Amino acid sequence: ERVEIIVRPAPAGSGIRFSLPSPSGRVLVAPRPDNVVATVLATTVGCDQARVATVEHLLAALAGMEVDNALVEVHGGEIPIMDGSALRFARLIEAAGVRQLDAPRRVARICRPVTFEDGDRSIHAHPYPGLRIEYRIRFPHPSVGSQSYCFDATPQSFLREIAPARTFGFAQDVERLRAAGLARGGSLANAVVFGDAGVLNPEGLRFEDEMVRHKILDFLGD
Repeated sequence: ERVEIIVRPAPAGSGIRFSLPSPSGRVLVAPRPDNVVATVLATTVGCDQARVATVEHLLAALAGMEVDNALVEVHGGEIPIMDGSALRFARLIEAAGVRQLDAPRRVARICRPVTFEDGDRSIHAHPYPGLRIEYRIRFPHPSVGSQSYCFDATPQSFLREIAPARTFGFAQDVERLRAAGLARGGSLANAVVFGDAGVLNPEGLRFEDEMVRHKILDFLGD
């Protein structure tokens, strides 16, 4: 399905907001935790009137490029998947330019260690003068296995190390996803797909550890 977004400047203090079509006209939805309505394979935010899916790659690009205020006008029910990474979004933001606003930047400071665990998954947050993400993954597929990466966030390092990393999946899951009405537009043009023998994409991987880098991308966006 055809989808389109326009990312517009926004005044200081407005944060990131999505302008979504609804039966009563356009509504504004902020990507706050209480507006998350689904997290199956992608993150969907919305309200009773409207919702937009797969917001995490665009939000990662905005966060990675240090954009605090923007109005995202959405035409359609999903953010375009592009090539499965955040690189095109980040390059377009870079080309448009980012302006420093005449207002203090409000930040959330981690003052003491915080841990959240769910089964074999966990997040540990510690005080730090900046943003550093250390990520570890472990998948049973031999082409993925165990990977780890440490990322110190700046717009330059995001463009170089994280933005190009594409979403990934496994060929054995494709039919199940499509039967559930998901990944209908999915192809090797917008995801790295692993078969039994390895990567199915003819161009191969962009990084040996592209998978854990993309997990950092998703983490930033979410």
